[in-house]
Amino acid sequence: MLYYAVAHPRCVVEMFVADIRIKLKKGVADPEGKNTRKALELLGFPEVTEVSTSKFFSVHLNTPDQAFAKAQVEKMCLALLANPVINEYTYDIREE
Repeated sequence: MLYYAVAHPRCVVEMFVADIRIKLKKGVADPEGKNTRKALELLGFPEVTEVSTSKFFSVHLNTPDQAFAKAQVEKMCLALLANPVINEYTYDIREE
């Protein structure tokens, strides 16, 4: 379930940016990373020993405070952005 914050005209709403990185958990196969490593080797980069893939999202939020922004980002990650079975995620929240 998604929750939406409606700002009251007198409420101060701040702009935050959440930089979210989603990656595969250790032990989960990463065929895209393996294929990229092979392609780099064929292109003349034999020093590359491993490539792993991840997704990056930059989410802009209008929220009353950073604590609310953090709570919303957690809900977003669990509801849509990450699959908790195979993914782990990290994020940083900053004021814009």
